[in-house]
Amino acid sequence: MKILIAPDSFKESVEALDVCHAIQSGFSEVFPDADYKLLPMADGGEGTSAVLSYVLGGRWKEVVVNDPLMRPISAKYLLLPDATAVIEIAQACGLHLLIAAERNPVIASSYGVGELIADALEEGVKRIIIGLGGSATNDAGLGMLTALGMTFHDSDDNTLAQGGGALANLQRLDATSFHASVLETVFEVACDVTNPLCGELGASAIFGPQKGASPQQVNDLDQALNHFASICEQNGYQDYQEIAGAGAAGGLGYALMSFCQAELKSGFDTVAEVANLSQHITDADLIITGEGKLDAQSAMGKVAGGISHIARLNHTPVIAICGSVDGLKPAQTSQFDVIMPSIQKLDTIDNIFKNAYHNIETTAANIAAAIKLGQSIK
Repeated sequence: MKILIAPDSFKESVEALDVCHAIQSGFSEVFPDADYKLLPMADGGEGTSAVLSYVLGGRWKEVVVNDPLMRPISAKYLLLPDATAVIEIAQACGLHLLIAAERNPVIASSYGVGELIADALEEGVKRIIIGLGGSATNDAGLGMLTALGMTFHDSDDNTLAQGGGALANLQRLDATSFHASVLETVFEVACDVTNPLCGELGASAIFGPQKGASPQQVNDLDQALNHFASICEQNGYQDYQEIAGAGAAGGLGYALMSFCQAELKSGFDTVAEVANLSQHITDADLIITGEGKLDAQSAMGKVAGGISHIARLNHTPVIAICGSVDGLKPAQTSQFDVIMPSIQKLDTIDNIFKNAYHNIETTAANIAAAIKLGQSIK
C-alpha cells in the first residue's frame, strides 16, 4: 500500500514535517511494511520555504537586511537548484519582528524585502516565488522598490521617508536606477488574500488595525495608498489597485504586480505546483492530509481542501487528521473519506498544543487499526 502523507502544519504546535512523522509513526504500528511518502505542505504563508526545502532540496542564504523600522536583522531565503529563489516577506518585514509598542504602519517599511530580492537577483536566479503574509507594513511596496533602486520624491524633490504615511507626499517617481534584472525575472506571488489596495476592503482598512493603526491613521493610509496608485498610473504603470490581492501585505501585492509584472496565485496552488503534488497523489493508494483546524475556510485555498480536490479527481481516498473540526457543512465534509479530530481529551489549550504530536500519532494509529479491521471482516 502506497500512502502519501501530505499535511499542513498544526499552527502554534507542530510543523508540517513533524506532522508527517507523527502520522507515519502511528500508521507504522499497524502497517509497518507500507510504502510511505512524506510530503509536508504549506499554503504560501510562513513555513513555505522550509516545506519546499525538504521537498526539493536547495540551500539557505542568510543576509543582513533592514527590519520594518530600518534596523539591521538577519534574514534568510531559499535558493532551489533550478535557479529559483523562495522568499517569505515576513522574514524582513514581519509583524512578529516588532513588539506591540513598536507597531506603526505609518512608518513601517518593506525595505528589507527589496534587499532580499536584490540579493537573490545577484545570485542569478531566473524565478522568484514570494510568500505574502504576516507583514507589519502598509507602504504599498515603497520600501521594497526603494531598495531595488527606484526613487520617490515630494514636491520639493526631496526623497520620501519610509513608511506608508510618506506616500501622501509623493509627487514624482524615478525608475532610472531600478534593478535591471527585475524585468528579466519571473515573479510568482503566493497569495490567498483577495483584498484590493484601497477602500473599505483594502489593505489599510482590513489589516491596518492589527498592525497598530488608529482609525484616523487607517483613513490617512488609505488615502496615501490611493494617491500612490494615481501617481503610478500617471507614470504609465498599469492600474492594479482593484485586482484581488493588490492589498496583500500592506499593498506589496500591488507593487509586485505593477513594477515586477508578478503573477498572483493561490498560495496552495503555488506550493502544489512546485512540489509536483498532483503526480505524488496519482502514485498513491491512500492520501492522509490535515491541519490544525478544519473549518469552512479549509475548502477555500487551504492545504487539506486543495489536496482533497486533487485526490477526488484521481479517485484516491483521502483522510484528514486535524486538531479540531468547526462548522463544516455536509458538502464540505464529503470532500474527505474520513475526518478525524486528534484531541484525545478535554484539556487546556497549552496542554493541547504541548501534546499535539502524541495526539496526532495516536489518532493515526487508531485510523490504521480501523482500516485493518475493515480488511479482516468478510
